[in-house]
Amino acid sequence: MSRLHLETHVVSRIGWLRAAVLGANDGIVSTASLILGVAAAQSGRAEVLLAGVAGLVAGAMSMAAGEYVSVSSQSDSEQADLQRERKELVDQPDFEREELARVYVERGVEPDLAREVADQLMKKDALATHAREELGISEMTTARPIQAALISAATFAVGAVLPLAMVLVSPASLLAPIVSVASLVFLAMLGAIGAVAGGASVWKPTLRVTFWGALAMGLTAGIGALVGTSV
Repeated sequence: MSRLHLETHVVSRIGWLRAAVLGANDGIVSTASLILGVAAAQSGRAEVLLAGVAGLVAGAMSMAAGEYVSVSSQSDSEQADLQRERKELVDQPDFEREELARVYVERGVEPDLAREVADQLMKKDALATHAREELGISEMTTARPIQAALISAATFAVGAVLPLAMVLVSPASLLAPIVSVASLVFLAMLGAIGAVAGGASVWKPTLRVTFWGALAMGLTAGIGALVGTSV
């Protein structure tokens, strides 16, 4: 009796998951760092909030633009490779068939069987086969600039709102420690959520995100305090 074996893979999430984690992490770290730096310079709550909101807007726009440009560059490179492969398939089909067969031979397939597999796959979709086997380009992992830009901007804004909300609910005398502790908790939660969504273990990503976030916030607060006492 045969049973259907269902497997769940997360490789299809790589594109948007990377952009989401990067955006949210940057939103929390940069906004919390900005808040702590301004607060350490002996600024009032209004100035801290203004700086935080400005950082949210500027950061979200910067993330969107940066992600779009960088992922577009990746997409351009992929398209250029695909165009070259498309031309080679037209100009040198026999060579491309042998090249594909060699890929399978290197993976342990017998030469005759490798050629047969190459023939059958190329009859179905030669370009997609060569893109996947030679270039490592597939539908699941291909670059999507607009998706990356929108997700990065949205998650940055969500991440930035969290430390800003702490400013609103914190007493003035405890603003810095409350924002610091809450932001570290948010970062730990983000690391855990990203790990679970990516199918990885939880502890290492959580500790990594929290450590670097704490370092960034500590350095910014130190610089703010230094500038605040010298101005």
